[in-house]
Amino acid sequence: MLKRIKNWILDLARVMRRELTLSLTDIGVLLFFVFLPLCYPIVYTLIYNPEIATNIPVAVVDDCRSTQSRELVRMTDATQSMNVIGYASNMGEAREWLKSKDCYAIMHIPEDYSRNLGRGQQAHVEFYSDMSLLLRYRAMLLSLTNIQLETGAEIRTESLSPLGIVGESMSGSPVDNVSFMLGDTEQGFASFIIPGIIILILQQSMLLGITMMGGTSRDRKRLHGGRDPLSIDTSASASVLGRMLAYVFIYLPLTIYVLHFVPTFFSLPHIGSPLQYFPFVLPMLVATAFMGISLQILVKEREMSFPVVVFTSIVFLFLSGLTWPRYAMSWIWKGIGDLIPAVWGMEGFIRINSNNATLYDNSHCYWMLWALVAFYFMTAVWTTRNMRNR
Repeated sequence: MLKRIKNWILDLARVMRRELTLSLTDIGVLLFFVFLPLCYPIVYTLIYNPEIATNIPVAVVDDCRSTQSRELVRMTDATQSMNVIGYASNMGEAREWLKSKDCYAIMHIPEDYSRNLGRGQQAHVEFYSDMSLLLRYRAMLLSLTNIQLETGAEIRTESLSPLGIVGESMSGSPVDNVSFMLGDTEQGFASFIIPGIIILILQQSMLLGITMMGGTSRDRKRLHGGRDPLSIDTSASASVLGRMLAYVFIYLPLTIYVLHFVPTFFSLPHIGSPLQYFPFVLPMLVATAFMGISLQILVKEREMSFPVVVFTSIVFLFLSGLTWPRYAMSWIWKGIGDLIPAVWGMEGFIRINSNNATLYDNSHCYWMLWALVAFYFMTAVWTTRNMRNR
């Protein structure tokens, strides 16, 4: 028994050494294992900086042409998000500006705007926005809401001043709202999405590299009568665990770089403790390695790793809950998302990194990752045995 255990450990070490050698000498695998985790977080973050949309071109159609309408336009142009590029003579001309992308929104002030304000009636301002980018629409909507509240407070103060009712409470809204954006103090897109994207990059890059190595092994088998000359004759469990240790060993320094240094470089939300999120991400890396070994059965050629893995990136991003909450998904999609390590990795890492949660706070996500480790270990062993039998 001791001799068998010793031989099993030696075989595991040989498999690990072989996988490290193959990984570090294959340019294609190095591209996925090293280049993607090093460069993609930088590229994505640079694309999304600055984090908020500013100086969005807006056209104005002023049919009122009064002091109040000009004040409204001045307040709109003074906001951070909108920039009034000029007055259009009518809505037809403004639509031409919008069609040619000279502006992304039209503000139409009707003829009765000042008359309704003077009578104490409800005044209306029409706003037409290009919805091709929700980030622009969100910025303009927030600015218009603030202008509306400020204008309403000024009109209320002017109407009460002749009555002798003047006070600090009349200069603003009766109820002041103070917002605290937990986890995204800048209210920026990069601070919102990059902490989740970097987790998905770790998973997808590892899957691409592992499946490419599986396709390369298939190519060697076709050239050598159905047997890979670089394979090591050992048990399926030793082969699977040895490969997993090699992949995790390569990804440990990359994980430190991606999870710790990238948010620091770009001042992204980064208040969690490394002692909390590194132990949390470890089972995700292990589960991803076993998942990649399981997917090797689908890759018959080296190039097939791209269609097998790449197209799933957008699907996994939606299933993670970053763009649509998981509790609002149907049970089918939620169940599929439960089988993806990055889904649980994103949820737990964002809580720890952006909201200073602990492993205890993320115990459900943490144990779900270990459950995926056990599940994908069994599928990886079955896959390895099945491919050997073939």
